[in-house]
Amino acid sequence: MRERNANRSLLMSPTDFAAYASRAVGYVRQMRSEEAELLYPQVALIPGLTVFVLHAADGTPLSITDSFAEVARVAAGHALDTVSVH
Repeated sequence: MRERNANRSLLMSPTDFAAYASRAVGYVRQMRSEEAELLYPQVALIPGLTVFVLHAADGTPLSITDSFAEVARVAAGHALDTVSVH
């Protein structure tokens, strides 16, 4: 459902946005391989690399790679619009 923002426009409700985002939005986070190993202990990475992690909107990691172009291809394969998180 939509709610009217008192200042100017219609907004999605948090529930509607969550439902939309879970199917359509992913985010890419750049980090060092050491940080990725701490966050995702199931992966073993070479120390000292810059890696890009594609997450679903709910935070689920979908892919870890050392190439932004590759993570963008994976996102496209999942039909996700991506945003970068700094």
